[in-house]
Amino acid sequence: MSKPMINPEMSSLFMDFAQYFELTLALTEEQKADVFRVRYSVYCEEFGYEDAAQFKDGLERDAFDEQSIHCLVIHKESGVPAGCVRLVNVEEGTRMPMEDHCEGALDEEFFSHFEHRRSSMAEISRLAVEGQFRRRRGESESRFGNTDSLHFAAREKRTFSLIAVSLFLAASAVADLMRRKDCFAIMEPFLPAILRRTGVMVKRVGDDFDYKGVRAPYYLNIDEAIRGAPDELRLCYEVVRSQFAETLTPEAGLKASRGLPTTSPGSLVDTAPWLDLSRLTSFSFSK
Repeated sequence: MSKPMINPEMSSLFMDFAQYFELTLALTEEQKADVFRVRYSVYCEEFGYEDAAQFKDGLERDAFDEQSIHCLVIHKESGVPAGCVRLVNVEEGTRMPMEDHCEGALDEEFFSHFEHRRSSMAEISRLAVEGQFRRRRGESESRFGNTDSLHFAAREKRTFSLIAVSLFLAASAVADLMRRKDCFAIMEPFLPAILRRTGVMVKRVGDDFDYKGVRAPYYLNIDEAIRGAPDELRLCYEVVRSQFAETLTPEAGLKASRGLPTTSPGSLVDTAPWLDLSRLTSFSFSK
């Protein structure tokens, strides 16, 4: 198999990211609690999107967590969770969060194409990055923009822009493994722009609406998005997917979303597959 061409600058950024951060599935109860703590910090304490009084234990949760697979980004040096995301799977008789929050804003003609293939659908949801891992000062208005409660080198800060992108890739890899090729997301205006700059193309499928700020519905087909992504991003995705595949099958994923054990004790469910981008320069594949 031939190796794709690599942009040295982008490849260097991904390699630096792997030096400072680890990406994992959140399958254990402890890992899920880390996810919910990040969400509480960002959604309740920082931005006030959710009522903190509803979560006395400091763990922000909702009904859709029962049908979701969760992912975490961990800062290696401190061990602090830097961000999280979930993939909400659609099963018979269940809905996606966006169907509750923005039904009137959806492009009904586009959405009608999926009426008889809901088993292929999922929503990328609850993507949040902790404030101290935001990229620059003065970006506190968005969930992905830097406070300085931790001290980071300039080279380390340079990688912060990839935290949200890596989480989106992780959710996409989970969707692929769960055979959920049609993914939706509710996004603030800046996130599609961040994704496009990195090479992830998402399709707007509705109008702006007000849900704790201006939002819009978006869609991506996993196969098309990865096929059209830059080589560096595609390689990163393939590494994430291959490592997640060691643990996550469609059947195991459904168990995990319901809080059931996916493998025997002492297996990868306990250690969780880590993103190791040191493989990036040697990983090769052909379409």
